[in-house]
Amino acid sequence: MNVVIILPTYNEKENIEKIIPVLEDDILPRIKNHKMFILVADDNSPDGTKEAVQKLVAKYKNIDISSGIKQGLGAAYVRAMDYAIEKMNADVMFEMDADLQHDPKKIPEFLKKIDEGCDMVIGNRYSDGGSIPQNWPIQRKAFSIVANIIIRLIFMRFAIHDWTGGYRALKKEVFLKEKEELTQFRGYTFQVSFLHKTVRDGFKIGEVPFHFSDRTLGNSKIVPMEYIVELLSYVVIARIIELKRVIKFLVVGGTGFILQLLGQEGAIQLGAGLALAYLFYTVVGFIQDSVSVDAHQLIALSQGMAAGIGAEFAILSNFLCNNFWTFKDTKKMKESSPFVIRLLKFNTTSLVSIFLQAFAVWLGIRLLGEYTVLLNFTLPTRILVLFPTIIFLIIPLNYFIYNKIIWKTQYLKNAKTSQK
Repeated sequence: MNVVIILPTYNEKENIEKIIPVLEDDILPRIKNHKMFILVADDNSPDGTKEAVQKLVAKYKNIDISSGIKQGLGAAYVRAMDYAIEKMNADVMFEMDADLQHDPKKIPEFLKKIDEGCDMVIGNRYSDGGSIPQNWPIQRKAFSIVANIIIRLIFMRFAIHDWTGGYRALKKEVFLKEKEELTQFRGYTFQVSFLHKTVRDGFKIGEVPFHFSDRTLGNSKIVPMEYIVELLSYVVIARIIELKRVIKFLVVGGTGFILQLLGQEGAIQLGAGLALAYLFYTVVGFIQDSVSVDAHQLIALSQGMAAGIGAEFAILSNFLCNNFWTFKDTKKMKESSPFVIRLLKFNTTSLVSIFLQAFAVWLGIRLLGEYTVLLNFTLPTRILVLFPTIIFLIIPLNYFIYNKIIWKTQYLKNAKTSQK
């Protein structure tokens, strides 16, 4: 594979004169199974960085430079990755600082993870032996560590330990899939947003622990308060967007629950539940020749049947609302699977939830009676048992069915294959 190490620079003349010889003379010759290249992404540095790189190009034949106006780290990486793919036929690209804070000796470990099937490999400073400089001021250490903890908590993705780092390797397919959404962030939030979208879309992530060294030349480009505000804004808004579907799903579920109660109570009042109970015992009696049924058994079964009828009302309501509102963005899936087929498929897969609710009501009445006293209130058992049944069993089951069977809204890796 063609591997391009991208070094973003702005006023990094002294650093670039140090890191490129280290890479060319000490690191890249050790890598035998890939063709290694270096691309400097310079934002028109006024300190002569570009001229320093051009001198190195004359010595080393695998170096190129991509120049552009200064628009931030994210913009520089997007520009450079486009260049690496189009001009250098890159299969894998590295994000790597030019100031030697990222240990170049770890490059073979990153490539090993890529060879083993990872789509993106990130440098990890916070676990498995990774570390940050001991001489950092306490406030900088706290900011770095706490920022990663907050991001992991908000995104609820704890398998990834370093969200804010900038030492990474990724396959070109990852960039091509996420490119359109990456232009939104030009600064350091680019790193978090890029990783978040990569995780969201189901790409396989690997980690390589490393010691993050302190900068010895040049100045850091981070503006602390600006970075904090932009970072927190992105993480919070991205999480709200992620949860939007869940929120819609819960709203639809609440509406469905109201219709379920109305359908259930209507089935009891109209005698539909009782009719189904008699039919059940008639069929069972025909098979077994004789079945003895007492009044308590009949009430339990009739109200259980009514609960099943109510569940069907909720299923139809939920399907329609989710189809045209909650999951309306799953266009490709809808095109490949007609509405009626999805309705029949969902109703079939939902037979389990109908049975669970009918069984819960039947069992509740058999054990507790037709009415239950709770906090000095006498409540119909058929209604009381529905709440825990729906909350702990039906909602998770239905959300799984919607996501994995009906609309398949999970971000599948085959979505990226279209970019190849």
